Amino acid sequence: MIRPILALLAVLAPAGFLLGAADSVSAAHVVEVPVLAAIDANNRGVFQVMVMSWDQQAAPDPVEVKWGNNRVRVRGTALGALGSAFAYAAEQNRSLHPTGTISIYGVAYAPVSSDGPSAGGAMTVGFLALLRGDPILRGVALTGTLQPGGRIGPVGAIPDKVRAAAREGYRTILIPQGQLNGQFSDPRWNLTGLAMELGLTIKEVATIHEAYELMTGRRW
Repeated sequence: MIRPILALLAVLAPAGFLLGAADSVSAAHVVEVPVLAAIDANNRGVFQVMVMSWDQQAAPDPVEVKWGNNRVRVRGTALGALGSAFAYAAEQNRSLHPTGTISIYGVAYAPVSSDGPSAGGAMTVGFLALLRGDPILRGVALTGTLQPGGRIGPVGAIPDKVRAAAREGYRTILIPQGQLNGQFSDPRWNLTGLAMELGLTIKEVATIHEAYELMTGRRW
């Protein structure tokens, strides 16, 4: 069953993962982003949720992201995939001129970090949804890298990630175009058979635009 992440924040948030000092989760705009990005030592998929909270304050200007003690501004981004996802989302929403602080919680069911390339697509959708005010639909998860122009690039270990999502009750898994049966698929994978076995749907997406519509139910 999909877990009620917001109800668990006070218990599960790791030390150092802080919301803005004067803001509560209920007062901020919050989205929960399912991440299928990490594989543990036993080669078993790990499911993780990132909780993004935006205080919508007038400062700092422009908006910045805070993850623990790290801060990422629109200009001079860092932190790998997280910084790239944030920069892309901010560029797409330049007309909104967002300000304030976006605080990130990493709520994991295993001790992993989601700041990896294969989480780039999901984090980008999360930042876009947060800035645009759209909720993320429950039951839909994405794995894929963020590539130039908003394309979603191929990743590894998809069967393990699909199983991890299925264990948490997710029934629609989005993967990069060409990885179901196309040029980027692994001949050792049988994703069609795996989808039937687990009773879920695996869909290919080529761009952040496609993933956004499927994960929010709204066009962008």
